[in-house]
Amino acid sequence: MADPGSGAAWPQPFAHLSAPNAALYRDVLCSFARAKERFIVHLRPEDVAAESRRESDEQLAQALEKLVEWGNLRADADTGRVTSVEDFHRKRLLFQLTPAGHAAEQAIAFYEEAIGQRGVLQSVALADIADRLAALSALAGEDDPDPAKLHLLLLALADRFSSLADNAQAFMASLRRAIDFSDGDVEGFIEYKERLIEYINRFIADLANSGATIATLLNEVEARGHERLLGLVARREAADAAPSGADAAEAFGRAEAAALESWRNRWRGLRDWFVSGGTDRPSQARLLRRSAVTAIKQLVDTVGLLNERRSGRSDRSADFRALARWFAEAPDEAATHRLWRAAFGLTSARHLTVTAVTVAAWEQDAPQGVPWADAPPVRISPQLRRTGSYERRGKPNRVQDRSEMRRLLRERADREAAETAAARTRLRTDGPVRLSELGVLDARAFRLFLSLLGDALAVRLPGDTEVKAVTGDGSMEVRLSLVPHGGQVHIVTEDGVLSGPEHLIEITDLHE
Repeated sequence: MADPGSGAAWPQPFAHLSAPNAALYRDVLCSFARAKERFIVHLRPEDVAAESRRESDEQLAQALEKLVEWGNLRADADTGRVTSVEDFHRKRLLFQLTPAGHAAEQAIAFYEEAIGQRGVLQSVALADIADRLAALSALAGEDDPDPAKLHLLLLALADRFSSLADNAQAFMASLRRAIDFSDGDVEGFIEYKERLIEYINRFIADLANSGATIATLLNEVEARGHERLLGLVARREAADAAPSGADAAEAFGRAEAAALESWRNRWRGLRDWFVSGGTDRPSQARLLRRSAVTAIKQLVDTVGLLNERRSGRSDRSADFRALARWFAEAPDEAATHRLWRAAFGLTSARHLTVTAVTVAAWEQDAPQGVPWADAPPVRISPQLRRTGSYERRGKPNRVQDRSEMRRLLRERADREAAETAAARTRLRTDGPVRLSELGVLDARAFRLFLSLLGDALAVRLPGDTEVKAVTGDGSMEVRLSLVPHGGQVHIVTEDGVLSGPEHLIEITDLHE
């Protein structure tokens, strides 16, 4: 590896993953990894070509040079086949994986294996763990157990237990993906559902039986002194530790202590897996059994849902999801409106009859906020009152053109929105102001002011001198503070005069 202080470039063994022609680089490096498994270290370009089943051309030569530049490979002069001066001056190279390149290949292989692993529920591993614990219990009963046998037994026990835990975790994760159909393999799921449920059922039974046996054996080994066994194994592992420092005995002690702590940690994990610590600390085996039972229930529910869909029964959630997807894929807003009408059948009301005279009457006689009981009546046709329909027997009436009426309503809505916006602007303050400084308010601004004042006073508790409130639509915020000895204030409006104690008021438009 290059020294950062020397100015040389650091290796970049993962740079080929994001480079163009990444597939070619992966093929080349996989060829070196396969050759290394056969204890072959050096490869010539033609060997790489044969290993990766491609032509030994200029593209391959450039890929090898690039991998040397990134630090994945090392190139050495190939002088073994030089028979003439011309061969000596010809560029011939031998390539091999560098330590950084080898480490990168191992990391990539581990990543791909972990991501692609679907996991299995290892019932056999449960039996193996029970057998090894029984043998360990027998060794624990001896006065002078063989450290080599003990070490091999614990290594095998740790390996089987680690495999069981990793595979169970991977299997439950893959099962969750299958139930959620995130894998997209619905047909495959339907085909193997029965075998899958039987498989999980069998594992649950094995886990219940073997788990109880393993928990009993763990308690038995601990009763016979498992710490003594772990200490023997740690002492045997420390014997292989490389010497460091001047005091060899001290180095051995440190290695033994580290090994003993590592084995204690593994033993604690094994115990936590099969022995519960109480109702609030269930064992991992019990949690896994519970998750497996839940998975079976979810599988049955999912299969029922799929059968309903396949038999053509109505599925409201699926229909709404499909409709949401159609809305998201609509090319423009007009298309979304057509889709809305087609899906829900809600079109504009044809029975609505609003004339200019009606609108004028509303504006004159029916201001907003009037109770419906006090509002002026709506005149309807005697035909509608008597028969419940405008339609008469015979030829149906032609659909009346309501475009002029809709225009009137739209103009009225726009005008009211503009007046409301002007009232909000009129009432908005740049900071706390006295009520007496508000000035004269028009009718719409005064109604909005009364609404804000009502919201603020509604949240004030007895004894409070300052309150803050937000309107129901979340568009405005009002702060109100009582001014001590401020006296009475009179707010002049177009509809009259409002009197009350002096306050500081601050109104903020939250939409800005």
